[in-house]
Amino acid sequence: MTSIETPARTGRGEQVRPPAGDGSTGPVRIRDVVGAYVGLTKPRIIELLLITTVPAMFLAAGGVPSLPLVLWTLLGGCLAAGSANVFNCVLDRDIDERMRRTRRRALPRHVVGPVAATVFGAVLGVASVLVLGFFVNWLSAGLAVGANAFYVFVYTMWLKRRTPQNVVWGGIAGCFPPLIGWTAVTGELALTPFILFLVVFFWTPPHTWALSFRYREDYERAGVPMLPVVMGAPGVAKRILIYTVITIAVSLTLWPVAGTGPLYPIVAGVTGLIFLVEAINLQRRANAGATDATLKPMRLFHWSNSYIALVFAAAAIDPLLFGSNPLF
Repeated sequence: MTSIETPARTGRGEQVRPPAGDGSTGPVRIRDVVGAYVGLTKPRIIELLLITTVPAMFLAAGGVPSLPLVLWTLLGGCLAAGSANVFNCVLDRDIDERMRRTRRRALPRHVVGPVAATVFGAVLGVASVLVLGFFVNWLSAGLAVGANAFYVFVYTMWLKRRTPQNVVWGGIAGCFPPLIGWTAVTGELALTPFILFLVVFFWTPPHTWALSFRYREDYERAGVPMLPVVMGAPGVAKRILIYTVITIAVSLTLWPVAGTGPLYPIVAGVTGLIFLVEAINLQRRANAGATDATLKPMRLFHWSNSYIALVFAAAAIDPLLFGSNPLF
């Protein structure tokens, strides 16, 4: 772990100095170091995982699940996701140094060393297993371990740097939260959470490829073969449209499978229609030869965030209003 030298004075604003030769250019505040460790867990990604965990718990319970169970599941899920993200930062630190979007992360700035970050990630991972295993159930804990292993060993260490299909198959790791939320309540798997799993699976490529358009030069500089780096805009936009259509279709199958009331299909249908329109407009701009400045991929990216949040929120609220009668 990176050592720090603490000055004699203490109190608010106390400063620490990293060891010489670590690439730092000045003193680093203790709160900055703490913030750096938090940043390694990628809190914004964790937020998305939580959005897809809790609704599955509501569906599984057919209403409001036990509050302590929800809290323990969220804590364990946060620790598990944080652990995977820390290991991702350690393994991708060379890429992060070359990308403008990521060069301010803790490892490229040498605020945290790779050994310290690895230990931190391991501690979070062990803590997540213990929390989920003892306070939720061991099936949920096992699913969390499987998701982390897939993200670190399959996506980060293998797929990301080798194939433009990296986010298609690597995105599987981010699909596990609905399974974890469902098993936390029921203690077993069923078809309903797998529908939610597939919604996230098919949603991930258009969501990520839209963002990759925005940072295409960054990925190219870092040698990461994201699809917009190796394929022209029309081809990428076509694939975004295809995955968007599949996402919408899969999301609507939850209605009969989970036995939801009318709220869920209405929300899934309306938000899916907007998602589809954004994908069609992106393809039109790409086919018309739009430049990076006029392609506007972030419109679809931002709406994709809203789409997944609203669909899963509807899945959580619907059983509160109408109950649920899952077929499987």
